[in-house]
Amino acid sequence: IEERLNHQAQTTCWDHPKMTELYQVLADLNNIKFSAYRTAMKLRRVQKALRLDLVALNNLAEVFRDQELHQAEHVMDVVEVIHGLTALYEKLEEERTVLVNIPLCVDMCLNWLLNIYDSARNGKMRVLSFKMGLVSLCNADVQEKYKYLFRQVSGNGGLTDQRHLSLLLHEAIQIPRQLGEVAAFGGSNVEPSVRSCFRMVRPVGS
Repeated sequence: IEERLNHQAQTTCWDHPKMTELYQVLADLNNIKFSAYRTAMKLRRVQKALRLDLVALNNLAEVFRDQELHQAEHVMDVVEVIHGLTALYEKLEEERTVLVNIPLCVDMCLNWLLNIYDSARNGKMRVLSFKMGLVSLCNADVQEKYKYLFRQVSGNGGLTDQRHLSLLLHEAIQIPRQLGEVAAFGGSNVEPSVRSCFRMVRPVGS
């Protein structure tokens, strides 16, 4: 995604022109009264624009395995992200036999992920960020998405701790934050939610 200057407004724009158009469409949805419906409509528009409504969760998981994206806290650079996205859309075109503008989809999806997880454009994001951004918008039952994402931060026996759950929720809340809807979901501070999840948990051995 190239940096472009808007000389009239004296601002720097990091967005692909098609992404700028998408954000204008999303802004039009702010007229929807109820936040849950408004957020859902925005997510649906993004999902379809990125063609992720055609991507099944099992295909995503296969791409993650092929790219050896196993460690949630491993930091990816932009080249790794592009390789992963290219593999994803090539697989989509091959399996669904639909015509996909792969360069445009890669550019748009990269733009979306960077806006959520690397707004300063340092060229880095966690594997968990990459997975969260894609899994949340793929074509799968929401319960299956929850299970898959929880497994990314759980260890042997399917258990996790407060630090890893906090990391998972932090990555998740960045999506409504990017859509301008974070206030409706309790704000960006996930720690109260994490503490409430562990309130009745007893330490091992007690």
